[in-house]
Amino acid sequence: MSRRMFIGAAAAAALSLALPAATFAQAPPADALTDPAMKGPEVIAFMGLKPGDQVADIIAGRFVRAESKAVGPKGKVYAVMPEEIVKPHPEGLAALNKTVADPAYANVVISTTPFSALALPKGLNAVFIRQNYHDLYDKFMGPADVPAFNKAVFAALKPGGVYVILDHADAPGSGVTGTETRHRIEEARVKSDVLAAGFKLDGESKILANPEDDHTKMVFNPAIRGKTDQFLLRFKKPR
Repeated sequence: MSRRMFIGAAAAAALSLALPAATFAQAPPADALTDPAMKGPEVIAFMGLKPGDQVADIIAGRFVRAESKAVGPKGKVYAVMPEEIVKPHPEGLAALNKTVADPAYANVVISTTPFSALALPKGLNAVFIRQNYHDLYDKFMGPADVPAFNKAVFAALKPGGVYVILDHADAPGSGVTGTETRHRIEEARVKSDVLAAGFKLDGESKILANPEDDHTKMVFNPAIRGKTDQFLLRFKKPR
């Protein structure tokens, strides 16, 4: 099956990957369907995905197959893997191509447009960012215009649609000071950002929380990797 693409008009959104060089190559093949540690069923339930829904997965990866199954053949998963990420990490795109080559995941559409030309389809039921929101503040992203990006997400969603963010927690009061060094972000900062775009906080989950994580270690540190304290937030676009 040929790789399917969607090309959007230029938007102010900017997206990123929270992974250092060669992480794709080192990462295990397990995903939200096969790795219980990812809490795939619980995260999908928190997102509220149902058959026929359309969801955009920003810096798509290990939840694509689970999302595809959740929305079914009448739904659509827009798997966003921007050009700037594909160049240094072709393994990520290769993994997505392998997924869409399977007829079981024919509802997955890949985007590899540049950051500056990336636009989300309109009328989405959900937008999901897993462990990547913090990178919007990193130097290699410009940093991104985060308020503009969140407004673009707001515009792409249907009224009642949800914006779900899962990321590595940083210490209270840290704001965005650890995004580039520890690959973490303060939960309160994310809430402030997204609420400013017009969203309403609709839900919070502690299913990936770890009170033993003191937030001082970089998330790829072997002592904490795979066991970081993570927050899961759901924001809703008012009807």
